[in-house]
Amino acid sequence: MTNKFFLSCSLFLAITFASYAQTITYSQPERDDVRSVDFDIVGKINNHYLFYKHVRSSYSISLYDDEMKLIDKVNMNFLPDRLINSDIIPYKDFFYFVYQYQKRNIVNCAVAKMDGDGKIIGDPVILDTTAISFFASNKIYNLLYSEDKQRIAVYKINSKDDQKYIFTSHLFDASLNSISKFTTVIPMQAHNDFLTEFTLDNSGTMAFVKASGNSDVSTVQNISLLIKDPDNDRIDTYALDIDKIYLGDIRVKADNLNNHFLVVGFYSKQRRGNIDGLYCAIWNKTNQQITSKQVAFNDQLKSNAKSAGSTRAAFDDYFLQNIVMRKDGGFAVASESAYSSNRGIYNNRWDYMYNSPYWYNSNYYLYGNSFGYYYPWMSPYGYGNQTRYFADNIAVMSFDSSANMEWASIIPKSQYDDNTDNFIGYGTYLTSGEVNFLFNEFSKRTLLLQSESIDASGKVTLNPTLKELDRGYQFMPRYAKQVSSREVLIPCQYRNYLCFAKIEF
Repeated sequence: MTNKFFLSCSLFLAITFASYAQTITYSQPERDDVRSVDFDIVGKINNHYLFYKHVRSSYSISLYDDEMKLIDKVNMNFLPDRLINSDIIPYKDFFYFVYQYQKRNIVNCAVAKMDGDGKIIGDPVILDTTAISFFASNKIYNLLYSEDKQRIAVYKINSKDDQKYIFTSHLFDASLNSISKFTTVIPMQAHNDFLTEFTLDNSGTMAFVKASGNSDVSTVQNISLLIKDPDNDRIDTYALDIDKIYLGDIRVKADNLNNHFLVVGFYSKQRRGNIDGLYCAIWNKTNQQITSKQVAFNDQLKSNAKSAGSTRAAFDDYFLQNIVMRKDGGFAVASESAYSSNRGIYNNRWDYMYNSPYWYNSNYYLYGNSFGYYYPWMSPYGYGNQTRYFADNIAVMSFDSSANMEWASIIPKSQYDDNTDNFIGYGTYLTSGEVNFLFNEFSKRTLLLQSESIDASGKVTLNPTLKELDRGYQFMPRYAKQVSSREVLIPCQYRNYLCFAKIEF
């Protein structure tokens, strides 16, 4: 999925400088950048930094050198004039550009193999097609790929009959050879049944959740884990025992090291009640057994997690953002307080059907109609009430292989912005033994990029502040992408212009 950034016309110079142990290098804007640009960070291939851009009906790959100077801009002339959706799968020496487009009454899901110079290798390959009787404005196919990128899957769901969904998946290897194609009917007994959080492990096994209620609100009481093994012509269903609690904000993660699937979600003891803790279920792929646990949050953790600006109870505004699996079978989860207000009207998780107010993660789509709350990358101005978006504290919790909590740490922050969410939230990158969090903080009316790290014991360390933003650059850290062990690419704004920064740690 690409990021949309609205631009205005001006010029600025590329600046390279060092601060503390970090080095930041900025790119120059391309001359034909116009007011609206869709972009995506491809990554680093053959010592080039690649970015995908879409302007009107023009699609291109921009290549930058180590100094973030433009080497080449390669037009993707093989693409149709209008794409419904695009995704990128990066590898060491190439990347796949997966795209959807409609031709007459056929929606095609195609893929192009691109090299490190941004040029297509061979011809595009059609992965799957669907005949429809309307003009598609949202994607029909969803893309999944495994952690080692050796398995790629596209799937679609036809929900025209709300009592049964027609589910179709097509699995490929890393060379795009077809492994299996599968179609089945999934009964949906209740009008509020939904499917969410699809994931794919390294063997090609797909897992997802079927539940009844509202995904982000504490209303879910019936939940099952659905497993599609690539060697079976069926979907196996495993009911999860959640006793007398209500779930919300459900996530699924494949544990490839231990052959498990993990399901987590916040829970409440009352329907639409305050968050009481985290529900964890571990499905063992080897013996097909499920271990589940309710981890209650104590008063101290709730007190530490509560955001100063929120009027709700602790964790009621939190959304799960990251799940990291460990070699020993343990795992860590990171969540963030996120909410919004319109002219003093407070909006929390109850006001959003399937996602946080600014973070889009749902990968479940109907034919022609998307599930989930989608908020554009920059809000258009002049559409009625002013919306203020907030992103506050980050809670990081570590669990052992039996889902017992080992420690919980809070990274305090307080962020807000009006009519746009580009500069709030956080991004992450990994260094030896630590997870690092990047986010903006106001200091003396200046937006500064902060970096805080958490080690394996839960110790939080505040790193030196990056003060480069006093030159007028504003980072968008939640779109950051780590491209090597020491490099992070991050979009930023300078006088309403989009540029990209390379941060070396």
